[in-house]
Amino acid sequence: MFSPRTNWRRNPNRLSEAFATRRAEGLDTIDLTESNPTRCGLSPDSITLNAALSRASIDSYDPQPRGALLARNAVRAYYSDHGVDVDVQKIVLTASTSEGYAFAFQLLAQPGDEVLVSRPSYPLLDYLAKLHDIVLTSYPLVYDHGWAIDIETLQASITPRTRAIITVSPNNPAGSYLLEEERRRIAQIAAERRLALIVDEVFLDYRWCRTGKTPASTAAEESCLTLTLSGLSKIAALPQMKLGWMVVTGPQAIRDEALARLEVIGDTYLSVNTPVQLAAPALLQLRHSVQCNILNRIRGNLNRLDEILSRTACDRLEAQAGWYALLRVPRTRGDEQWALDLLAEGVHVHPGYLFDAPQEGLLVVSLLPRPETFREGLERLLAVCSTA
Repeated sequence: MFSPRTNWRRNPNRLSEAFATRRAEGLDTIDLTESNPTRCGLSPDSITLNAALSRASIDSYDPQPRGALLARNAVRAYYSDHGVDVDVQKIVLTASTSEGYAFAFQLLAQPGDEVLVSRPSYPLLDYLAKLHDIVLTSYPLVYDHGWAIDIETLQASITPRTRAIITVSPNNPAGSYLLEEERRRIAQIAAERRLALIVDEVFLDYRWCRTGKTPASTAAEESCLTLTLSGLSKIAALPQMKLGWMVVTGPQAIRDEALARLEVIGDTYLSVNTPVQLAAPALLQLRHSVQCNILNRIRGNLNRLDEILSRTACDRLEAQAGWYALLRVPRTRGDEQWALDLLAEGVHVHPGYLFDAPQEGLLVVSLLPRPETFREGLERLLAVCSTA
């Protein structure tokens, strides 16, 4: 009766089960996985949001397959601030970055086709691929005092069924940017093999490393068909507003064909609601103060993290940006067991395997929790690590 693509494994893993049990029993638990800005006090306040939405004229409906011109011009202004001049006709609005991936998969792949994605990476991509009967094939990020893409392995992973290469810049959870030389080589490979390049830039603005500069957006890439994804969820800390977008660039003929097909996909769903599109210029302007607050929170929590880790046998992997930190703990137990033992002491972290981390002994923590919550959770982590 049901499609096999939705035949998920729904029974909880040991960690999820233990976390749910603690909550049901009312046991004190500090959640260091919390990355929802609306729960961390980092989203714009309701008065500001109401003002932005109240300026939108929502008494009429004018469906546009690529999205309202007003909203697309606001997205264009965002890229202009990054030094990239994006033609508004190359912008396609979506209800989220997740829907952007869905549009890309519908555009590019048949059931059974393959898409390359980095390892480690965000687990949501597995579900999105399965919903479109696509096979995800991983290529590694290699860590050596910083992360780098293994270009040779990436190239060797391409098969006749490969349709696209996904990069996330900065990576979630590794926090590493796609470097200029990496971008150039991957785009060259994509062009030579007639593959699309899908670049997820939702964390682009969150560079907390004070050295160097933020790499340029791939929205200027023209050597291969490139789909650059982003949205309000991270840029303005507004996941509830459900507005994302895709910038389509590349050689003219293939780019124009992609845009024509994406217009049909967009016209089929018309999923982006009118109020958020009309409020997009005001909502995107909120990013300046929001990002400042988030970066201050992240840097403060990183300082606390480094100070507390200096008293343990643990450290964190080098990173540049994003909302997460990867902690390296002694391999005296697996990362799931570490997470379970920490939960028993009232602190919840992600084991690295959830993000397809390349080795045991890695834990993932969010850098968004309130400072007092973050510090207490780290002190509990310190108590457990001191017994390792």
